[in-house]
Amino acid sequence: MRITLLGTGDTTGTPTPGCDCETCERARERGVERSRFSVHVGNERTGESLLVDASPDFRHQFLTEGVPLPDATVISHVHFDHLDGLGNAYRLFDDLPVHAADEVDPVTEESVADTIRDKYAYLDRITVHDRTPFEPFRTCGLDVTLVPVDHPPMICYGLAIEDPETGAKLSLTGDTSYDVPERSREALADPDLLLADAIAPASLCEHHPVGGSHHDSAGVPRTFGTKHMTREGALSLADRLNADRTRLVHLSHFYPVEEAFEEPLAIDGERYRL
Repeated sequence: MRITLLGTGDTTGTPTPGCDCETCERARERGVERSRFSVHVGNERTGESLLVDASPDFRHQFLTEGVPLPDATVISHVHFDHLDGLGNAYRLFDDLPVHAADEVDPVTEESVADTIRDKYAYLDRITVHDRTPFEPFRTCGLDVTLVPVDHPPMICYGLAIEDPETGAKLSLTGDTSYDVPERSREALADPDLLLADAIAPASLCEHHPVGGSHHDSAGVPRTFGTKHMTREGALSLADRLNADRTRLVHLSHFYPVEEAFEEPLAIDGERYRL
């Protein structure tokens, strides 16, 4: 597998439009971006590629990184920064398979698959495939498993992506707090590469309206508020999952400038071969 991190930022990205904070200014000076989240997974054996989440920055990401258009897409949840890039299917694809969970969300009263089907009913260039969490399916020559995580109040999924021939494994936590269910942790465990949500450092939880949660034994919050992991939480989860390598993604511009571009925080355009 050849992995390209197309988008490593949160919902506003870094630099954030109209923001003159030190972190955004440093990103501009360095010429780096963290656009809205998306990952390109190329299967070198079959020549196919899978897109994980369709960022609103789809066009910019594909032009910038020069990767081939995907043969299929999987959507983790229905927040706009992970979904709205699907509109780019118009004129670019004859038919784009879109894989999404079939589990009904009590908040939206429909599944992720149904939400996509309804939202893009006007767009005949995509075909939605309902997938059951924890049941692997094959696409682009890869085995993909959607696993429930914790992103209240809406349902969200992480992913385990494995090459059935080489055994290479990529795991993505999806947007989640530290409270990932044990069964999901088992499915995500032992990846060659883990992409973990780490929206902000634990030190900033004091500025969140609800603070932090899921504190470790030293009192460090592993969840920023209720929806996303802190940097410390993501690294703690990586240890529990026995990840061979970890990159932190879905990063906000709230990281202090002296920490914002340090390891293992990712930036757009990073490439890995598993």
